[in-house]
Amino acid sequence: MRDRIGSLLLAAMIVALTGCEGAVLSAPVAPNASEAAQQLDALKVEPPHSMRGYSRDRFGGGWRDQGNDCSTRELVLRRDGADVQSGSSCNPIRGRWRSTYDGQTLRDPDQIDIDHMVPLANAWRSGADRWTDARREAFANDLVNPELFAVSRSVNRAKGDQSPDQWRPPNTRSWCAYARSWITVKHEWDLSVTRAERSALRDMLTFC
Repeated sequence: MRDRIGSLLLAAMIVALTGCEGAVLSAPVAPNASEAAQQLDALKVEPPHSMRGYSRDRFGGGWRDQGNDCSTRELVLRRDGADVQSGSSCNPIRGRWRSTYDGQTLRDPDQIDIDHMVPLANAWRSGADRWTDARREAFANDLVNPELFAVSRSVNRAKGDQSPDQWRPPNTRSWCAYARSWITVKHEWDLSVTRAERSALRDMLTFC
């Protein structure tokens, strides 16, 4: 956990020191399928925890201010887009984004959601219910691990808080990366999986 918190602080420092216009965030890369399979085997298998006490506010309530007038959402939009242009602030006003979950290419930032690979409600059910609010906010704004992705609003709403045994991206070509990213996030944040979830993830790794 100490290494993870250190990485999150380092990412925040880079953004603060370079400024929004100069900040260059690299997209997190999940391990290959073989390593992901090993990580999956190491995850705790538990029934889902109760949703009692859950709310979005327990994860910070919104996107964190990353400094230099940039929020987490804005940094992910800049990172995941091409030819991104911003207005007077950090907020992107145009660009080109490919939503890997459904293959759509979007040019209007208002049509884009920032998806939590492991949804906040799923994280709560798999261990985040026992965290401090500060740790939950760090999870919701994780720029180090493959947790945040710019995707179409429609596909993000279809996904909701469902796990891979309940929902998979309509674009099957994204299943390998999706499973590797989901496993990595759960591994790095010490979250559990259900038996059905683990089985679905194993199946999706066969698409790698």
